[in-house]
Amino acid sequence: MAFAAKLVGVSRARIDPSTLSDLVVYADESGDHGLVTIDAGYPIFALAFIVMTRDEYVGEVTPALQRLKFAYWGHDQVVFHERDIRKKIGPFAMLADPATNADFMVDLTGMIGAAPFRLCVGTIDKLRLKAKYANPWSPYEIALRFCMERLLNCLQRHEQEGRLVHVIFESRGKNEDADLELEFRRITANQANWGYRSPDFSYARFEPVFARKDANAAGLQLADLVARPCGLRALRPTQPNRAFEVLIPKLTGHSGLKMFP
Repeated sequence: MAFAAKLVGVSRARIDPSTLSDLVVYADESGDHGLVTIDAGYPIFALAFIVMTRDEYVGEVTPALQRLKFAYWGHDQVVFHERDIRKKIGPFAMLADPATNADFMVDLTGMIGAAPFRLCVGTIDKLRLKAKYANPWSPYEIALRFCMERLLNCLQRHEQEGRLVHVIFESRGKNEDADLELEFRRITANQANWGYRSPDFSYARFEPVFARKDANAAGLQLADLVARPCGLRALRPTQPNRAFEVLIPKLTGHSGLKMFP
C-alpha cells in the first residue's frame, strides 16, 4: 500500500521497546501554507516541532497540562488551541474577564516555561518567498525540511542512532496527510536534498503518526501554543514578545529557529 495514514488507536503488533528512540516529537503549525491568497497582516507560515523524552512527556508534561485544566475547568477535556485562547472563544470565553485572563496567562506561561521540551521551528515569510523565487516550493515543504534537519541534530546529540522516532502531526484530512507523508518519507529517505547541505537521515528511523484534532494530546496542544509566537518573532523581530521569550531557552542550539528566506 503506497500510503497508509497512521491514526492514533490503530491496533498494531507491539514494538520492541529497545528499538524505540528515547525521544518523541509533536508538530503543529501557525498560518496557512498557501501562496495564492496571502494575509498581509500575518504572511507567515510557521511549523514547530516539540521534542522531549517519552519519560518527560508521560511523567511531567502531560500531568502539568492536566493540572492546569483541572484548576480552571474542573476536568481535562478542554483542548488548548492558541487561536481560541487569543480570541477568548469556546471554553476560553471566561478569559474575557481581565483578572481571570491575567491569572490564566501567568499560569499557562509558567507551565510552558517549566515543561522540559526542546523546540525546532521553521518560519517562512510567504511574501518574501514569492518575491524572491519565480516558482517557489511549498512553504510547508520548506519548513518541514528545516525542522527535520534540526530534529536530526537533536537526535545525534542524544545518541539515538538506529532508533525509531515517531513524529506526531495533527491530521488535516486524507489528501493533506497523504501529501505530508509523501514529503516526510522523501526527506527521511534522503531523496529531498537541496542547497549545500545533505544531512543523512538514515541515522535514525522516522515514522509519521497522524492524530485526530480531538485526540487531546498534550504534545500537540503545546506545539499549537508555541507556533504562533515563533511566527510573530519572524514577522516582527524587534517587537516585544513575552510568549516567545519563554521559548528561547528551548530552541535547539543557535539554529533552533530558522527564518526563510
